[in-house]
Amino acid sequence: MITAIVAGILVIAVVAIVVGIIDAAQAPMRRQVAAERREKWEERVRELHGGVEAPEPDWDDD
Repeated sequence: MITAIVAGILVIAVVAIVVGIIDAAQAPMRRQVAAERREKWEERVRELHGGVEAPEPDWDDD
């Protein structure tokens, strides 16, 4: 019974190590994709909203 518990813990540890290695190997690619998506999103926001402009100084003269 103890052997099965230890084997299960070892399997979990090995899976965690493998997932960590794969994640570390793919991280640069995912960062590049994320940067490209953000750039496209920022372009769409600028097109839809006209970019970030300074507010008019007298917009709140109540």
